[in-house]
Amino acid sequence: MTIDVYADIACPWCYVGRARMKRALDQRPNLDVTLCWRPFQLQPGLPSDGRDFQTVLEKKFGSWSRAQQMFDRICRMGDEEGLMFDFDAINVAPNTADAHRLVLWAQEQNAGDAMATVLFRAYFSEGRNVSDRDVLVECANEADLDSQEARTLLAGSEYSDEVRMSQQRAQQRGITGVPCYVFGEERSIMGAQSVETLTEALDAAAAEAPAGE
Repeated sequence: MTIDVYADIACPWCYVGRARMKRALDQRPNLDVTLCWRPFQLQPGLPSDGRDFQTVLEKKFGSWSRAQQMFDRICRMGDEEGLMFDFDAINVAPNTADAHRLVLWAQEQNAGDAMATVLFRAYFSEGRNVSDRDVLVECANEADLDSQEARTLLAGSEYSDEVRMSQQRAQQRGITGVPCYVFGEERSIMGAQSVETLTEALDAAAAEAPAGE
């Protein structure tokens, strides 16, 4: 079974959702599941090198205090999943186009999920600027991928079209927010749902899958 995972590296709910999906999959070890990461940029219009984090969040939530209320909620959720969020360490709201290109490249090497997880941790736990190509190369190395190949990739435009096409495909599917998990063409779940909801979706998708899938 293949599950399309529409997510953005700069989305904290996606980081929480990844942890919950992992727990759900651990509860269904008999299922042969491949997570296929699909780029989705929440703020594709940001400059390539990102923008001041506080400025972006103040605009999005109306005030910094409201943003901090959201941070507190996410931190509590992260604690439940063994994830550390350090919003005080984040200075840059990144443009994630290059990060998505890196995930797609890693996915060709069966390491897309590992690459995404490293990027989530780098940004949300360590406050690193994941729109900085030097940081992205470091992350590729941390995911046990060839750092020189990663640097060469990022210097070019490979996978840029795929990032844009994934965004368009998401819109065609009616996806307006992430994370969103798509099981085949019909069943989808949006948001950082509970482990129980995800396991139920896995069971339903497995029951609906044609024999041999």
